Amino acid sequence: MSQPSVLFVCLGNICRSPLAEAALRAEAEKAGLAIIVDSAGTGDWHVDCPPDARAQRQALSHGIDISHYRGRQVTAQDFRRFTYVYALDADNLRNLRRIRPSDGTAELRLLMDMVPGREGNGVTDPYYGDEAGFAVTWDDVTRAARAIVGSLQAVDRTS
Repeated sequence: MSQPSVLFVCLGNICRSPLAEAALRAEAEKAGLAIIVDSAGTGDWHVDCPPDARAQRQALSHGIDISHYRGRQVTAQDFRRFTYVYALDADNLRNLRRIRPSDGTAELRLLMDMVPGREGNGVTDPYYGDEAGFAVTWDDVTRAARAIVGSLQAVDRTS
């Protein structure tokens, strides 16, 4: 299998998707899996902005510094460049389906569909809440990251 690439997409690319990116990078590194990972938002409000300070603190509490991440908006090229594009919730999945170019090759999925028992659920947006919401988000994206790594390892073994 060629090196897989994963893009996580939420609304603003400052809370959920950067945490998902960090979680997958960490889980892939633990597993010794070579993977390309990035994140983006469907909206353009936070282009070139660092992740929300609460997201940064949550990642740092797990030994991961995401202060250098910068928000960006998803592009048509992303659907050709990445193997998988994971939406963090149903609204973003609908938006991604709408903007996906006809020649897009990426598999488009809802992130929590990767976690048994969580199919159809979105990752709750912690932006308007407190620090506890970011811990819940971290738990969700970490569970999904582990499932993605397991899935990619299974595909690699059968190739």
